[in-house]
Order: sequence, then C-alpha cells, then structure tokens
Amino acid sequence: MRDERGTDLCDHEPHRAPSTGCVHDFFEGIPDIAAVDTRSVVLVEGISDQIAIETLATRLGRNLTSEGVSVVSMGGAHALGRFLSQFGPHGANVGIAGLYDMGEESVICRALQRAGFGSSLTRTDMEELGFYVCVVDLEDELIRALGAASVEAVIDVQGELDSFRTLQKQPAWRGRRLEDQLRRFMGSGATRKIRYARLLVDALAPARIPRPLHLVLAHVLRFNRPCPVD
Repeated sequence: MRDERGTDLCDHEPHRAPSTGCVHDFFEGIPDIAAVDTRSVVLVEGISDQIAIETLATRLGRNLTSEGVSVVSMGGAHALGRFLSQFGPHGANVGIAGLYDMGEESVICRALQRAGFGSSLTRTDMEELGFYVCVVDLEDELIRALGAASVEAVIDVQGELDSFRTLQKQPAWRGRRLEDQLRRFMGSGATRKIRYARLLVDALAPARIPRPLHLVLAHVLRFNRPCPVD
C-alpha cells in the first residue's frame, strides 16, 4: 500500500509495544465458536471499538449473537496475524472483517498479506476484504460525526464537564482545537474511552453514523442472514 508520497505503507515497520508474553493476552476475549453459532467475526483493536459496534447493532435492531456475528477485541493491531490464523481459512474458517486506526494501516496491510489475503493491497482492496479504517481513530470519527458541541453536551449529562474544562486549561492542551481536546479527554482515565464509546454511538442520528462503523457492520451482516427454514 502506498501513501500520497508513494511510500509503500506495507513495508513501513512502526514502533511495536513490548509484549507481555502472557498467553492470557492472546486468548482473552476470543469467543468459543464451538459453543455458539459464529459465522463471522469482526476483529477490532480495543474494547471501546467492540462496544461501539455492539451498541450500533443494538440501535439498529440487530442481534449479533443470533445472527452469528462475534466482535473480538484483539488488544492491539499487532495481534491481527494471530487472530487471522485463529479464524481464517487455516483455522475456524469463518467470515472475517475488521476495524482499525489509520496509524495502524501498514500493520493491518502486512498481516493480511502474510495470511494470504492478497498482495500489494490498497485501502480499497482491504475494504473489499471487510477491513475499514477509522480516520484518525474511532473517537475522532465519533466526535466528527456528532459535532463538538453535541459531544460536550454528552459530557455535561455525565457530570464531567468541569473535568473537561480542567483539561482545556492545562498548558499542553490550552488553545488546541476543541476536537483534539475532546479526543484527549475520551482517552484519559481507566474506563472513559469505553464508557463514551457507548454514549456517543447512542447519541448519533442514523444519518450521522461514521462510515467505517456502518460499513464493517453491513459487511458481516449481509453474509450472516439466517438460512431459510424448509
């Protein structure tokens, strides 16, 4: 994959976070596909992404479990190769889709290529495979979709507007774009990103659903319609 300067994104090796070496890190959150009728999985980087997709499906009146879809938090984009082995043609052989942050695009591209999903993949190619990019990340997509004023209103309802105002006064964030301040606020605290993933999706008007969220859900649901009963 090449960016606007012609750089091959798949050949770029970004910084890797150190591995904990813990087997639990890999298997946490992986559904037992033998125990449920899973026909597709949506692979996402973190729990907030998982919550957003599951919340959107519920808002749209869809039951992912009954429709054979499991949303799996991988704990980071660098784990994708292992999950492709787990669920792909050489593993469980179920349908696979994914959501990822723009900064991890080269990681996703290389993992798909190494797993045999194609070569010299472009972003369009990856979308055809069911992998959709968030620009810059999910929080940024949701903030842009709702608008900064609406996001502030959600924060106010949660009783956290004073905390947000405090962040805005910090030297590192004073004078920055409101959208950047909101994104930073969502990422601070142990569980804030997870809580606001649900809250912001619930606040969305149907016509304002971010493109990657809409498309990744549509991708798996169209392949998971229940078979007609004879």
